[in-house]
Amino acid sequence: MSDITSTPTKSKQSPSSLGIIFLTLFLDLVGFSIIFPLFPAMLKYYLPSGDGAESLLGQLIAPLTNLAESSGAADPEFMTAVLFGGILGSLYSILQFVCAPLWGAYSDRVGRRKVLLITISGLGLSYIAWFFAASFWVLVFARVLGGAMGGNLSVATAAVADTTTREKRSSGLAIIGIAFGLGFIVGPAIGGLLAKIDLTEIAPSLKAFGVNPFSVPALVSLILTVINLIWVSRRFKETLPESKRGKPNPECKGLAVFRIFQCPEPATRRTNFVYLIYMLAFSGMEFTLTFLAVERFGFSPAQNGGMFVFIGLILVLVQGGIVRRLATPVGEKRLALAGLVCGVTAFLLIAIGHGYGLFFTGLALMACSIGLASPTLSALVSLYSNESDQGANLGIFRSAGSLARAIGPLLAAFTYFAYGSQNAYLFGALVVLVPLSMAIKLPKPVKGKE
Repeated sequence: MSDITSTPTKSKQSPSSLGIIFLTLFLDLVGFSIIFPLFPAMLKYYLPSGDGAESLLGQLIAPLTNLAESSGAADPEFMTAVLFGGILGSLYSILQFVCAPLWGAYSDRVGRRKVLLITISGLGLSYIAWFFAASFWVLVFARVLGGAMGGNLSVATAAVADTTTREKRSSGLAIIGIAFGLGFIVGPAIGGLLAKIDLTEIAPSLKAFGVNPFSVPALVSLILTVINLIWVSRRFKETLPESKRGKPNPECKGLAVFRIFQCPEPATRRTNFVYLIYMLAFSGMEFTLTFLAVERFGFSPAQNGGMFVFIGLILVLVQGGIVRRLATPVGEKRLALAGLVCGVTAFLLIAIGHGYGLFFTGLALMACSIGLASPTLSALVSLYSNESDQGANLGIFRSAGSLARAIGPLLAAFTYFAYGSQNAYLFGALVVLVPLSMAIKLPKPVKGKE
């Protein structure tokens, strides 16, 4: 356990570097999340009625339609669209799961800046493909490319670890959570507004080039990515000097799924599993929450958007206020445990919350849960790691989260529609008890002194 107790302390935190990383992540996540409100409309566009059902896409969607109809859903077509969106989202997350450790390990060898420039450029290409995606399979290509490049979150996380002392690691990594919270507030809101602008209606001749009704959101995502690329190329200074760069670790070869089991050392491996199981429950909640709000309270799309803004604002406040201030005096492990306890309580309250009071209290606790647990668990992985393994180990950690986001929404959707909302959320509470019990046994990292 030498990594836990004897890793040397880094140089002092650079506020300017953290600010650059924050804006990089924020722009990245806004561009990524713009697509979220568009999935139902995309299904109607790419799978037209009539002859479209005989296409390859129609044959792939048919089992989802049959499942929706057999489940007794009030609106089978809408449920099919949601499952379709979940599969597209899972495709993106699966690519992140595979590629995050690869990008992280590569950045350990060549530096963070180079990898960020490569991946941001790749994201730009994926948005260009989306802009011209008249065909569903071009859209799939865009999502595959975007998911592969989206693994750069592990590189940004490693850059934060490079620029913070061990004592300030959690407060530094909290900026990633803040960027997440703000990005997932702003992105879907922009996407919903931009969906009203259809270039094919303004200039029908553009259809010949592959322009589609969703090209404007793709164009805005591309513009944000170009701004991000210019920003990183001009302002981001390398955070990992050549003297601290490592070589490929022969113990960490193989598929990403096996890295979670095999690499690196026991404390990091346990933390990865805590995060994986926790995110299975959280991503499932995130995906089914709008169904619950419609089922119980008849929420409109605008009210659902307001609900996520409420969650996002609390998330930002928790990570920007509580984590950044309490991580050093209280400790990462204790804050992570507090976050997991909040998660269990939140699932229970949402399960039984048939009134606004209990329901929104549960949502607030859920935001506190992810706000406390995510940055502190990633900080523990960093603190358990050697300097030369930061990118690879944080890449595996992020990869575990991506795997959870690929599986969790689909499992939650099936559980929700098969057993009902209350049972689904009670089951979620039971699931979170597992990482809570595992986290209790995590060792306390020794941070050293300045």
